[in-house]
Amino acid sequence: MTTMIKDIEKQLQIIKRGAVEIISEPELRQKLEQSIAKNKPLRVKAGFDPTAPDLHLGHTVLLRKLKQFQDLGHKIFFLIGDFTGRIGDPTGRSELRKQLTAEEVAKNAQTYKKQVCKILDMDKIDVVFNSAWFDKMPVLEMLKLTTHITVSQTLARADFKKRLSKNENISLLEFMYPLLQGYDSVQLEADIELGGTDQIFNLLVGRDIQKDFGQAQQVVITMPLLEGTDGVQKMSKSYGNYIGINEEAGSMFGKIMSISDELMLKYYTLLTDADLDAVKAMHPKEEKLRLAEIIVSQYHSVESAAKARTEFERVFSSKQLPEEMEEYVIPLSGVTVIDLLVRAKAAKSRNEARRLIEQGGVNFDGLNISDENIVINSGGVLKVGKRRFLKILVR
Repeated sequence: MTTMIKDIEKQLQIIKRGAVEIISEPELRQKLEQSIAKNKPLRVKAGFDPTAPDLHLGHTVLLRKLKQFQDLGHKIFFLIGDFTGRIGDPTGRSELRKQLTAEEVAKNAQTYKKQVCKILDMDKIDVVFNSAWFDKMPVLEMLKLTTHITVSQTLARADFKKRLSKNENISLLEFMYPLLQGYDSVQLEADIELGGTDQIFNLLVGRDIQKDFGQAQQVVITMPLLEGTDGVQKMSKSYGNYIGINEEAGSMFGKIMSISDELMLKYYTLLTDADLDAVKAMHPKEEKLRLAEIIVSQYHSVESAAKARTEFERVFSSKQLPEEMEEYVIPLSGVTVIDLLVRAKAAKSRNEARRLIEQGGVNFDGLNISDENIVINSGGVLKVGKRRFLKILVR
């Protein structure tokens, strides 16, 4: 176990960085004081439903906060909701979530653990699965959980209200989710639970259930949702605005360079340990380059980050071609540019390919392409958007 930092103000400074809300800060201070006085680490919990196998930078906001608690010397519970994952968290959903099989959840959970080790020291945390208690819980005990919350409380949720106003279905199964998440806190005797701002209802239910079970209530700390590369929607694979932690270094660097200047400080705050005063003193261009360098080095290496920066500056500042490019082979008879974009997966559909062409985002060997029916029948370099390069070969 990491030695606990005894300076309570230092602990609070680190814990509060980037946090949206702490319920409540006086309770947190009291728990920290007791923890230091008794030399007893706090029990810090964060739950993750393994509904998707790939992690992106948006997921790392919570993981990094867990890492900070880990470095402060507290006991970390990385809860994998393999039981609740089969139900699916209704938070923010406009419809009933597709239920995963136990096999799908187990497979995703293993992939998840392999990626999480890039951020957390897995030898110093407790990885727990909530199926350990829920699979053994008698039906009667499960039903008794429903006495800890009312229908009116549940229907007060913003997402449920919205669905009701549109006459959309809400299943009783979805009502159970926050109760189950709250009971996880009882089982783990959590002192603190972390979650996104969209999780506030579920986190507060955990406080209430702990009180009902005669436990001290957990402190709730919410972290912001991270906007993706479009600067508008929260980072999500479904929105196509994500930056995966397993992405190749050059791709990760380029995507970070594409975020808006307005988002830079938020990315620094949530995704790095950089001194924010020093960051604010940087020139905006260097600020973004340094941000990309820091993040890439976290998930690859310092050498990979430096190489990605050099390549980015060479291609995008000096307008040169990348040293390494993905290759795509076309037949001697040639192929229309719109077909080429779709076949090479440079566009998800013909409509997207058409939009790229109309917006002037496609050129071949330096010449802009404005006609989707132009036939490419020779080798060269196809540039799509600002960052995608394809070396076209003819065979």
